[in-house]
Amino acid sequence: MAFMDCHFFSDSLGVSASMYVILPQVAKNQIGMESAERGGKHPTLYLLHGLSDDHTIWMRRTSIERYASALGLAVVMPAVNRSFYTDMPNGHKYWQFVSEELPALARSFFHLSDKREDNYVAGLSMGGYGAMKLALTHPDRFAAAASLSGVMDVKWAVQAHPGDEFKWLFGNYGGIDGTPADLFQLATELAASGKEQPKLYQFCGTEDFLYDPNIRFRDHVQEKGLELTYAEGPGGHSWEIWDNRIQDVLKWLPLPEKRL
Repeated sequence: MAFMDCHFFSDSLGVSASMYVILPQVAKNQIGMESAERGGKHPTLYLLHGLSDDHTIWMRRTSIERYASALGLAVVMPAVNRSFYTDMPNGHKYWQFVSEELPALARSFFHLSDKREDNYVAGLSMGGYGAMKLALTHPDRFAAAASLSGVMDVKWAVQAHPGDEFKWLFGNYGGIDGTPADLFQLATELAASGKEQPKLYQFCGTEDFLYDPNIRFRDHVQEKGLELTYAEGPGGHSWEIWDNRIQDVLKWLPLPEKRL
């Protein structure tokens, strides 16, 4: 794999932004790494970070580069600060950045596919919320989305953590129901739309403080008839779990056939 530490100006944010990118490389003599070639533009996973992390965290806490190399998969990891992947009422437009500007810029910089069947999104905690929001809002752009220990119920999250930060992010707490910030509403709308649906994957540890909201979201998605692979297991909100589970996500992705 090739590793890029990419810094660029964002028109959406009005400031310089950052992302880590890993790109497939076929190497015949590299010891301890399996590599793959698919031909054409690279299938791409947008991999999102959590509330207290940044774009470096997946590379620092997991072996995502090694895992992706064997699949011939590009991985784009953007920095979005504590934004909850939303356009703030009185702040930066992080939803516009991650949903519109970032993919366009990444494809202009690198040899990435723009085909729906080649694009996927995943994340943990806040990033799990962002991943589901992207795929449920834009099912025409993403073939699959995965959440690991995600914040699936934003209304519950803001009520459980009163304070100014969530007011900056979402404005009026009572105004989340039925809005584009509400994953439950997005799932309902997609199920009724007749649009092609992305595959969904959801995991949460049974001791995670986000377990109950994850169960509520799982039940809602299944009730609406969306295609969901659900998994759970012992453990809390930790990288020991996420390093293992991201490997499961990569195996689950509907990747195109590869050429070794």
